[in-house]
Amino acid sequence: MNAERDLTRLLAGMRPELDPGRYVFTTVDGPAPAGVAPVVTVTEDEGLTLVVRQEEADAAGLPYDYVAGRITLRVHSALDAVGLTAAVAGALAEEGLSCNVVAGFHHDHLFVEHARAEGALAVLEGLAARGSGDARGPA
Repeated sequence: MNAERDLTRLLAGMRPELDPGRYVFTTVDGPAPAGVAPVVTVTEDEGLTLVVRQEEADAAGLPYDYVAGRITLRVHSALDAVGLTAAVAGALAEEGLSCNVVAGFHHDHLFVEHARAEGALAVLEGLAARGSGDARGPA
């Protein structure tokens, strides 16, 4: 599968990509309602957390209070790689940006405040440029 474990290569190869959609976190008792296709689910004692497109949540009448942008790190990170989440979250935190990280099998997905998603993308592009030795950062 060739998943990457080396932090330097992970950072240099992140290739962060901002999805144009708007995502929300909500919770339901039981399964996801019809017409809702979650991109993330988490089973908790209190209910099923869903991360869904905002328009799907609105159509299904699901409550939410946080609208996020989704940034995918295109590097294929190993699930046992050490330091990527800390480096990314730390760089975003330095700019006052929150980050909710979800690890998929192939990629990490970051959910950041939608209104600041472009800024978060720029921070990540700068981090990747520094990781690759390009001190110029994003244009």
